[in-house]
Amino acid sequence: MILALVPAALMPLAATSQVAPIRGSHSADEGDQPSYKYEVFGGYAYTSLNQVNQSRSGLQGGEISITRDWGRYFGITADGAYYKQPFTTPVVENSKLTPSVYSVLAGPVFHANIWGKYSGFVRALIGVEHTGGELQRPSISFAGGAGGGMEYAVTPRFSVRVSGDAIAASFTFASPPPGASPHMSRDARAAIGVVYRF
Repeated sequence: MILALVPAALMPLAATSQVAPIRGSHSADEGDQPSYKYEVFGGYAYTSLNQVNQSRSGLQGGEISITRDWGRYFGITADGAYYKQPFTTPVVENSKLTPSVYSVLAGPVFHANIWGKYSGFVRALIGVEHTGGELQRPSISFAGGAGGGMEYAVTPRFSVRVSGDAIAASFTFASPPPGASPHMSRDARAAIGVVYRF
């Protein structure tokens, strides 16, 4: 009887020395990264101008986008860009007009960590593009394309991004020369800027 009482007396001491972790908590040494649902990008952008005949230069401007992430790898992004400043002069031969381009696009984006603070993404975009100042028709065209980019995480919230796309649209001049017809053009775009996550 006495021998049975000794383990019974020591058992509460052993049970109280073990502390169960709180459900859903993680230790600090697990290396968990904070998770953000939204990211905003803004920066300098460039586009070629293949829809304008005899184009000798592209246009500079700005690009902004907002992305809503679902899970670790997938998101939906909305992208807007405006290009007005000529990259070199003259922009178009024998023309006193100054072209401008803006686009509003949206689509899915897939992103993943590549190595350390470097990550990459690919995206498909669809929407509209407008070419102004060059008598293009239609002034607004259905547009779409695909691209991708890379990021370097400066902090968990801030990253530096470089990206590129190829956006296709269909334009022609209001009074085309003989033999001219609406045609599809593909313009290369590039951007560099800063990403903020929240």
